[in-house]
Amino acid sequence: MLNYLPVNRSSWSETLARKRELYKQFIEEMIVSPGESCIEEGERVDVTFSDHPLNCSPDSQWGTFFKDNEVLLQIDKDVRRLCPDISFFQQPTQYPCIAVVHSKGAKRLHRRVHHSVLKSANVERKGLGITRVIALSIRKAVEDYAPLAEGAEAHWEVVERLLFLYAKLNPGQGYVQGMNEIIGPIYHAFACDPDPEWREHAEADCFFVFTNLMGEIRDFFIKSLDEAESGINRMMVRLIEELKYNDYPVYLLLQQQELRPQYYSFRWLTLLLSQEFPLPDVLRIWDSLFADPHRFTFLIYVCCAMIILLRENILNGDFPSNVKLLQVRHFLDNF
Repeated sequence: MLNYLPVNRSSWSETLARKRELYKQFIEEMIVSPGESCIEEGERVDVTFSDHPLNCSPDSQWGTFFKDNEVLLQIDKDVRRLCPDISFFQQPTQYPCIAVVHSKGAKRLHRRVHHSVLKSANVERKGLGITRVIALSIRKAVEDYAPLAEGAEAHWEVVERLLFLYAKLNPGQGYVQGMNEIIGPIYHAFACDPDPEWREHAEADCFFVFTNLMGEIRDFFIKSLDEAESGINRMMVRLIEELKYNDYPVYLLLQQQELRPQYYSFRWLTLLLSQEFPLPDVLRIWDSLFADPHRFTFLIYVCCAMIILLRENILNGDFPSNVKLLQVRHFLDNF
């Protein structure tokens, strides 16, 4: 449905083998090899004037490293809070990337953006200049998850690697917040497949499926294309036109209240409803969405139906209550 496998089933094995090998090369070239610098080995480094941390040249390896880390910092924040309703992404994967987990942490991407947490204290003055230092309790850093066994790797680390590689291979677009919510259900589906072969290669297969899907919805994530025919603003216009055709009273009330589709449907459309329903329901919706040759028209229909399901509440509500109703994080909480 997302053009990862050819129509001819007899070609599947060859296609999968080729794609999975290609993904291994991506990891080797962009994660493993850059991590194998002489700095890791404790050797002396000849810091020349041609390349150093302050070098502003676009060809500087240091410059590339710092730019990558800016992207990686955002990815790291986003993947750690992926699907907070379930513990799946904090659990260890059955099939960690061996080259990464046995690198003593050097090739684990989240270590590159690890921040030290400084202890803090209150200083209290009493009487004649006598002070008392009161240590404050330290909130756990975001890095502090339950420790995994040596050689283990959490699912969120796999997703972090996937998004980092995607950003590296697509510099024109890079990483945009929200992509983590698109890749999460895809990876979950592969990593939980009953067939152990699919589970073993979940990372590689997920990468190419996600890349193909982003090829179809990338315009949603590019601000300069918001007004294009394939942009997100045009999608919201189509949604409100569909609502006008199917339920004019609701459409008219929303227009009178100036409750624009940008206030509630931006997230629905951009993230393909991945934030509006529990993960099992998202996968069920996506099955139908991706199977439909007019998949984004289908998405408009689903979003329109969601509004119509709330018509009684909307027609009896004012602007604040209707905004709250339509912006609720999980759509089913309205019932």
